[in-house]
Order: sequence, then structure tokens, then C-alpha cells
Amino acid sequence: MELETRVDGLMDGLRADLERLAAIPSIAFPGFPPEPVQQAHDLVAELLRDAGVPHVERLDLPDTAPVVYGQIPAPTPDAPTVLLYGHYDVQPPGDQALWLSPPFEPTPVEGGLRARGIADDKSNVIAHLGMLRVYEGRPPVGVKIVIEGQEEYGSAFDTYPPTDPERFACDAMVIADLGNLRPGTPTLTTGLRGAAEVTVEVRTLDEPRHSGEFGGAAPDALLALLKALATLHDVHGDVAVEGLRRDPWTGTTYTEEEFRSLAGVREGLPLIGSGSLGERLWSGPAITVIGLDAPAVEHAASAVVPYARAKLNLRFHPLQDPREAQRKLVDHLRALRPFGIPLTVTPGDTGPGYEAATGGPAYRAALTALKEAWGEEASYVATGGSIPLVNGLAKAAPGAEVLLFGAQDSMCNLHAPNERVLFSELRNTVIAMSAFVREYAEDFAGSDARGRQGAGE
Repeated sequence: MELETRVDGLMDGLRADLERLAAIPSIAFPGFPPEPVQQAHDLVAELLRDAGVPHVERLDLPDTAPVVYGQIPAPTPDAPTVLLYGHYDVQPPGDQALWLSPPFEPTPVEGGLRARGIADDKSNVIAHLGMLRVYEGRPPVGVKIVIEGQEEYGSAFDTYPPTDPERFACDAMVIADLGNLRPGTPTLTTGLRGAAEVTVEVRTLDEPRHSGEFGGAAPDALLALLKALATLHDVHGDVAVEGLRRDPWTGTTYTEEEFRSLAGVREGLPLIGSGSLGERLWSGPAITVIGLDAPAVEHAASAVVPYARAKLNLRFHPLQDPREAQRKLVDHLRALRPFGIPLTVTPGDTGPGYEAATGGPAYRAALTALKEAWGEEASYVATGGSIPLVNGLAKAAPGAEVLLFGAQDSMCNLHAPNERVLFSELRNTVIAMSAFVREYAEDFAGSDARGRQGAGE
């Protein structure tokens, strides 16, 4: 109750700082002005210094928005160090006509605030700040703070941590770029699916030919491409590419009704695939056609199509090697000869997945802390999205436990119009982070003491 009272007393100030940060259009994409990104960086650095962080610096990498790096020394030699991660950049707002209020004017909604980036990820930056304020800048653990400024677009920072391991050395890290399965349900994300891209194209004619005179014999590039794409899934909608890993999912998942609502599935339509939603979304593969080059219907001519191209996005099991997963898809497509026509298949970018180990002292502390904050046991989930930096940080600190939780929830409209965060989720995340460092410090000290006792015997 003392911790809850302390956090409740801080909430007005945290809300005000969240509104200040969310009002800055810190979009680190090409074509957007860099000044707001710099402004957001400076505000985050200022807030950390004001919260008692004695060492705050700017980390600059080539073609990358600056990273805020902060450090608080461990209070005792045997105290653990926790790395706190978040990002201050945001997605572009998209079509502003779809927003109920201007995307960079934080606007009250029932139980929270609406603005672009207010959940992803500025609420989590503020949650870290809240924990520091709870302890007046002197938490019971050492702290390293990493708040990057180009997470949404991607940058050289994704692969930087292993080149500077001392800077990122820690015993546990809290990656606060995620949140709860649903509001009020404390959630630890333990897996991230990997991602790969593949382009497949077909060229059959020098130029279009009259469909009446040549159709039926002239090889149609679009028909060949569609026939190839149709082999990627079976009759149920499950991925039919051999060698892509799929395991049963044993954690918590959405109800079908929740998923239908979140995905905006039209009434009466089935979901594709078979098995549990957790398998389809998190511990199994998914292949999506994300782009198609073909004649537009509006201006279509009565002609056999000479050229067609598709871009595919593959999501794969957290533990499958990204190059292996991509190669399985590439090999499948290259082996096809629709109507005897060869395909040109080009592999693109890949990103690894991640699966966390969940049996250590940091996870024990997190489970206790999340229950204290929300009043119920935490659930384990995974996510089909990827956070490339997680692997970079894990390589820099290979012995550290990796925890993924935060103030977002799956219904907050991140990357979509009318993004929002709930004050209840922000409050409870601050409580959880504060309780986590307390519990982790106590458990770590006890484990260390037991270890010394065992060594003495």
C-alpha cells in the first residue's frame, strides 16, 4: 500500500510529462523534420536528470537519431544492475482524417489519453521515469537506461550493443516496448517471431498482347504468379512450406471474439488456419503477400499480362534461424514451375526472433511485482512482431534475463489511428517496475548469499 500511495501521488506529474512528450511529433522517418526528434531527445534527457540520474549522455551513431543513455551506480557491490529500454520516436500518424483529434495534441479519452506514440512507446518511457521518481533517483539496484530515437524506422543501433558490451552489461533488462494482452491482465511477453522478406517475379512476354488473339496460349505472368502464391497455404489456410517450425502454444492467448474485434474481421468471415490462435500467431509461421505489382483494375486493358511481381513477408518461430526460414520459402518457390514457367525469387531482409528463458530470479521478481500491481497472476504471451534490438542487447549481455512488459495493451491502436494509453495501465506499470527492482534486489542478494555460503562449505 505504501508503494501504491507513492505512485498515486506521482501520477499527476507523470501525466503532465507524458503530455509534453506526446505533443512532440518525433517521427524519425525520411522526409520528416529532424528538429522534433532532437526536441524529444532533449526532453527525455532533461526528465532523467531531474529524476536524479547522475550520468546522462547522448550516444550518436551514423544516420541514426541520438540515443539517450543514463546510468545509476549500484547502491552496494553485490546489488544487481537492471537495464531499462524504451524509445522516444513514433510512427507517422498516417491519414489524419481518420483521427478523432489531432495526432500530436494529447486528448483525454475515457480513462486515458489519445495521441500518436502515447502508448508506443512514450508511456513506457514515462513508466521508467516513474520508477526512478518512486525511489528519488536511488533505486535498490544499479540502473542503465537506454532510450533510443529511431526504433520505428530501424537504425544502426539495432546491431550496436555487442560492439560496446561494457556499456550494456547488466544482470537483467526490462524491454518496455510491449504491454498487456488486454487491459487489466498483467502480461509477460516471452517470445518474438522472426521476420524475413522475399520477392518473387515472373516475366513471360516482351509486352502486353491482346487477350482475344493471344489469351489461352500466350503465357500469362499474373496467372503464373497467382498459381505459385496459391501453393504457400493448404486448404485450411495453414502455411504449406516444408521446414518452417510450428510448435504448440501453451501460454495465454486471445479469445476468438477478442481477435476478431482487434483484427477488424468482417462479420460472417472465418479465420484462416487451424490449431490454437497462439500457434497461428506466435509459435508457428505466417506468410503474407504484402505487395503486388500487376495492372490496376481501373485502367486494365484486355491484354495478356507480361510481368507480375509480389513481395512476401514471412514470420517464423522465435527459435528458428532466420536464414534457414527464409531459405525454406525461397527453395519452395524456386522449385515451382507454374505452367512450366520459372520464377525469379530474390531473398530480402531478415530479422531473428527471440525466446526468453523464464526460470531465473528476475522472472521470479517480475511475477511477484506484476501480481502486486494488478492483483492477479501474470500471463505469458508472445508476439508476432519483432524488436530487432532485443537480440543485440542479449548478445551484449548474454547472461542477462530479458523481461518484456509495459504500459501498452493490445487494444491501444498502436501504429493505427487514435492510439491511446490508459492511466490504469501506466499506473500499474510504474508500480510493477518499482516492485520489480525491490524484489529483484532482495532475491539477488539472497541468491548471492546462498552462493557464498555454499562456496564456503
